[in-house]
Amino acid sequence: MTVRAGWLLPNGQTREDTRLVPLGTMAPESAMTSRGGVIAGGDAFKATGVTTMQVQVSTGRALVQGTAAQGAYPVAVTSPETLTLADGNAQFARIDSVVLKVYDSLYDVDEQTAVAVEIVQGAATATPTAPTLPSACLRLWDITVPAGASAGTGGITWESALADRRSYTAAYGGIIPRGWGTSFAGAYPGQYRDNGTGLDRWNGTAWQPLEPSIAWTPVTLASGYTNNGNNQGPLRYRRIWISGVPHVQWRGGVSWTTSGSPPNSAQPLAAALPAAIRPAQHTSIAAAAGGVPLKIDFQTTGLVRLILNAGVTTWVSFGGILYPLDA
Repeated sequence: MTVRAGWLLPNGQTREDTRLVPLGTMAPESAMTSRGGVIAGGDAFKATGVTTMQVQVSTGRALVQGTAAQGAYPVAVTSPETLTLADGNAQFARIDSVVLKVYDSLYDVDEQTAVAVEIVQGAATATPTAPTLPSACLRLWDITVPAGASAGTGGITWESALADRRSYTAAYGGIIPRGWGTSFAGAYPGQYRDNGTGLDRWNGTAWQPLEPSIAWTPVTLASGYTNNGNNQGPLRYRRIWISGVPHVQWRGGVSWTTSGSPPNSAQPLAAALPAAIRPAQHTSIAAAAGGVPLKIDFQTTGLVRLILNAGVTTWVSFGGILYPLDA
């Protein structure tokens, strides 16, 4: 037996089943349900085309959540499974799904108790979509089957047909690895997930990135100002999180022509900052400038103003400026 499930068979599971399937309290989705998904490790449940109409799914472990009444089934596939897809429709393409399916005669109408890796066939239409799955069924891959595809016509081009749909789960308190379907909501404040470049923390309402790698946003300068003041690079900012607190970080520099007289009433930006970048309280920060330091005021209205000192010449650096956005 190469596809095994824990707590499914009416006569109990073997000791070997217990050692192979994932056990323990898994990441919750609600008070009585767990997040179904693949257990990360190696390249679990990798799909590979082996013939023109056959796909092989590698070994792996997963948790398959049924209804709230059913609970979740720990599953292990201990040997690669080879599946054969039906020939393509004569007129339209379709999308089939490779799934991990639990059959439990106590809860569904299939009148069998088993677990399997299998194909759920989609409908052939002009705009095909992946099939809707029943309960206790975990989607692993989608496969686009072109119209007329068969072993005799060259079959499926696997490089373009396979779409990875593996989502991941973890034990309670663990960090959920990034996978397909990353728009899911968290289950409790303090839950963490991998976002691909860093970590997100669920605050009870939304995912908040923790010190993520975020692209810099350039700003439009007011008339009379030029980027790269004192060779500091173009002026730009990014919104980041530090220890759960939102901050704005700046870099770059600006310059102007007349020593000691920045234009536009010493306001270097052409427009107010977006609401998400404005500090909750008026914030003044010292900055390096031509000749002497000055202050830069970041106002709650989004305006940015240079507060001059005597001796300032024709440039100011925003490098190293960082301020919190909360109160």
